[in-house]
Amino acid sequence: MHTDTETDAGAEVLGRRGDGSGPSVRFGRHRARDGSDGAPVAVDVDRPHAALVVGKRGYGKSYTLGVLAEGAARASGIAPVVVDPMGVFDGLAASATDGPPVPARVVRTPRVRADAVPPSAWPTLVGCNGNSPVGSVVWRAAAATETLAAMREFIADADAPAATVRAAGNRLSRAEAWAVFDPDGLDADELAGGEATVLDVSSLDPAPMNAAAYAVASGLYDARVSGTVDRLPWLFLDEAHAFFDGVAGPALETILTRGRAPGVSLVAATQRPSALPDVAVSQADLRVIHRLTAGPDIDALAAANPTYLGSTLRERLPAAPGEALVVDDAAEAVRDVTVRRRHTPHGGASPRASDASPDPTPTETEE
Repeated sequence: MHTDTETDAGAEVLGRRGDGSGPSVRFGRHRARDGSDGAPVAVDVDRPHAALVVGKRGYGKSYTLGVLAEGAARASGIAPVVVDPMGVFDGLAASATDGPPVPARVVRTPRVRADAVPPSAWPTLVGCNGNSPVGSVVWRAAAATETLAAMREFIADADAPAATVRAAGNRLSRAEAWAVFDPDGLDADELAGGEATVLDVSSLDPAPMNAAAYAVASGLYDARVSGTVDRLPWLFLDEAHAFFDGVAGPALETILTRGRAPGVSLVAATQRPSALPDVAVSQADLRVIHRLTAGPDIDALAAANPTYLGSTLRERLPAAPGEALVVDDAAEAVRDVTVRRRHTPHGGASPRASDASPDPTPTETEE
């Protein structure tokens, strides 16, 4: 039986130069000009990568992210972490319908340490300007303490006008209500074990969701820099534009620009590539492009078109769900691919009215 740590005979491994070896994950098959399936295709997970998965709603963006996460969970030496803002990746922890089991767990409403978010980010996180009196007090509280409770005590005793102390305290009361900060929150050692971790942040508002993503991204990066974890972290991020535009943005950009040396990978997925910072597109050595129709989104990707594309991006865009154009900068190649079916349930499909039970037939009543 095939495992995702092995490559099908004759498979091309995207993201890999030459004939190198090491773990790879099954991804799909080459798509011929007539739409038929060709030779198998895999994706390299032996080395760190910055990958981008894009596509309009309903064309397979989240599904593809699940395929990659599923394969990474089966690969040796990898620590996959999925940040799930929509609550659609729980299926990774379900029984696989094909192939070996997918070792995965789901952490609902994950909690992180307050000091995992840098002091400079705390004013923005709680909705105030870092240069304002309130923001300054919040910043100093975060710099001087390690827990949210200690931050509140610091502010209560701060040498500042009563109105400033009250406003800053109210901001931290709001943060406490998020229930996302805990002195015993998740750390890199927990996330870098032998199974994939799905962090279900779908119940959180944007601010605490970003706080959790920042803590996880920076924690994994720092752990690899310091050498405290052995497995190579792969961070999978759905609806990535919501994080790059928030407090988590700097931590994600650090992985994009500096993650290769310590061995930290990022796979970012979005319907709106035009909402991402330029670095998210330019630093991606693997770009998986599903159907796009919005001009700004196509233009955002086209700005980073490699010379080896051979034609315009608009001319190469796929048309059907599950089809993808893969720009592989490691091999300097462009491939038309049909993504394989998942072996675990996919939770991203939209519900349909036709799936509902039919209304009962009205019965006549006697007058």
